[in-house]
Amino acid sequence: MDAVSTVTRSKSHEAFHKAKVLIPGGVNSPARAFGAVGGEPLFIERGEGPWLVDLDGHRYLDYIGSWGPLILGHCHPAVTAAVTEALARGSSFGAPTEAESRLAELVIDSVPSIERVRFVSSGTEATMSALRLARGVTGREKIIKFAGCYHGHVDSLLVAAGSAATTLGVPTSPGVTAGCAQDTIVLAYNDPQGLEEAFKAHGDAIAAVVVEPVAGNMGLVPPSLEFRRAMRELTSRHGALLIYDEVMTGFRLALGGAQELLGDDPDITALGKILGGGLPVAAYGGKKEIMERVMPAGPVYQAGTLSGNPLAMAAGIATLTELRRLDPYPHLEAMGARLEDGLRDLCLKHQVPATINRVGSMWTLFFTGQPVTDYASAKTCDTARFGRFFWEMMDRGVYLPCSQFEAAFNSVLHDEALVDRTLKAADAALLAVSRG
Repeated sequence: MDAVSTVTRSKSHEAFHKAKVLIPGGVNSPARAFGAVGGEPLFIERGEGPWLVDLDGHRYLDYIGSWGPLILGHCHPAVTAAVTEALARGSSFGAPTEAESRLAELVIDSVPSIERVRFVSSGTEATMSALRLARGVTGREKIIKFAGCYHGHVDSLLVAAGSAATTLGVPTSPGVTAGCAQDTIVLAYNDPQGLEEAFKAHGDAIAAVVVEPVAGNMGLVPPSLEFRRAMRELTSRHGALLIYDEVMTGFRLALGGAQELLGDDPDITALGKILGGGLPVAAYGGKKEIMERVMPAGPVYQAGTLSGNPLAMAAGIATLTELRRLDPYPHLEAMGARLEDGLRDLCLKHQVPATINRVGSMWTLFFTGQPVTDYASAKTCDTARFGRFFWEMMDRGVYLPCSQFEAAFNSVLHDEALVDRTLKAADAALLAVSRG
């Protein structure tokens, strides 16, 4: 796909070509590569509140927020001050600090299902550790995941599936062995019948079901009530554990995450992103009797040199403390609804087939005329049209996720004026793509 940008970004171009000589593909995560929209990625110089500024000095209203963590915006004074103060005392000790217990208290007080928590350094570590714990607790090997849900680059989760409900996964990345994939069952999201059939076939071998309770990695896709009930009832009946991957949704959809918003009660929860306030930190937690199986309290091994490091703990404490003080969730809901309604009206105005999914401050504009409820329906999108829309918005100073299949995020700083500015840009962008 060729980029359609008309704005000159020569410094980003030079930086990208230098990076490609040094780093595979010029980026340290494929999500930043702009491969789904064509063209070259922007290189960022700084963030300011709800704004990003690239090397060429162009300013963009940011709807990515570092892919979710920056719910308070860039360089929030409380977070910056906390990290600066912690750094003055030392960046890492490889020994316990009181800050770890303070952040643990905040997590346990915030997330309904968590009674004990263990900090790690990335969302991938959190989900990987949660799965190992589930297998260790149940003594079983198989896990269920859902197509379109991403749980980090864990070998056993980088799999796809056939159409049958109980089809076993096959590797979708070189380096992932058949042995790693054979214990992963991949089902359709929002398909309670398929889940029931899988448990009928493999119930006594299934250790856990892992799911994004509100999916954000095939674009934003909410779960149905029937699907959520089936996951909880079937795992409980068959002695499996229910793992909620709230790396994206934790502290974003509510202080207690999607499980608070929906009223759900998973056995283990994976957290990340907002938890670290922009620094690399994640966690997994759950019921006391489950988490007490983690070493050194129990036999399930997990460790990390930089787990619970003082800088990440300081950023997390400051972020969660500020969210408790602000209670921004009514504002995030109101601004999300304003943006959703405006985009829907504009798509109708320009006769662009589209579906808009949103939960709170997470949303996706899908370029398809049909409802998007799972990965199969998400894949009906016109990705070429999305690519054109992406660059039209970028050239008008609005920075969106560079893939049709990623959720966008509002921050607490996205107010009525900024949402209306976004809708003005979208009006022109949709007009342009409707002609193309």
